[in-house]
Amino acid sequence: MTRATFAAIDIGSNAIRLLISRVEQSTAIEFKKAAFIRAPIRLGEDVFTTGRIGEEKRHKLNEAMQAFSHLMRTFDVQAYRACATSAMREAVNGPEVVEEIGIAAGISVEIISGQEEAETIFEAGDTAGLMNSDKRYLYVDVGGGSTEVTVYSNRKRACSESFPLGTVRMLSGATDRSETGRFKEWLHTVAAKYHPIAIIGSGGNINKAHKMLSKKEKEPLQYVELKLFFEQLSDMSYEERMEKCGLNDYRADVIMPALEIFLTAARTCKINEIIVPKIGLADGIVHQLSRQFLR
Repeated sequence: MTRATFAAIDIGSNAIRLLISRVEQSTAIEFKKAAFIRAPIRLGEDVFTTGRIGEEKRHKLNEAMQAFSHLMRTFDVQAYRACATSAMREAVNGPEVVEEIGIAAGISVEIISGQEEAETIFEAGDTAGLMNSDKRYLYVDVGGGSTEVTVYSNRKRACSESFPLGTVRMLSGATDRSETGRFKEWLHTVAAKYHPIAIIGSGGNINKAHKMLSKKEKEPLQYVELKLFFEQLSDMSYEERMEKCGLNDYRADVIMPALEIFLTAARTCKINEIIVPKIGLADGIVHQLSRQFLR
């Protein structure tokens, strides 16, 4: 049996995450989560309003990355990959911050495109196994700064697009109305051409909704129940969502624009079912590393 420990770092617009996974390979590959740390730094709050990562968030990011570096050494991580997404892509000082992280924490960070982000997430687990080979699906990943949408036909990517519509961006009032229109127009086009039968949704907020609606593993959400859930949360204040629903302070606000995006996609494409495999960028990175180092 072959064993290895891998780490994935996801530097997102809303939070940064470290996943350390122990991977065992015999007849099959098994992934065991050794550690998972999430820090709600919200780089997007700065970037989407000022175009830069401010000093306070820059300091917190460097502190977190140094902590991640110590943890990776503690867990004897053999290989890692650190990826930054929407906020870092747009920050004018993004390359400078990446260089600073390399010096302070000894971690090499890649700023990846929206398409690579979506493809990496899709590679996590057996996402393709959730699809019927003769059907079309709409894969929707909602992050803090952007939403990545991909059409899969015969389990292969048919087309994809990245939209600057993310939860932190929307809460910051930094969303261009024309992008919302472009999002809906693109969805109308793919609905008419491909007729997707279901959405495969990823992101912390749809995962949380799936859990709060007491869904079993691999049990899909229905559009009607997600819409009702959204309306119930809309009737509550930020504080009430924390008190009555048990949502954390970093989740109680961003869950609203996230669900709005999923509902818009489902309504526009006339889709009733949302499949939630509960995967993220960090999971996809670990799967990539396992394929690279466990041959």
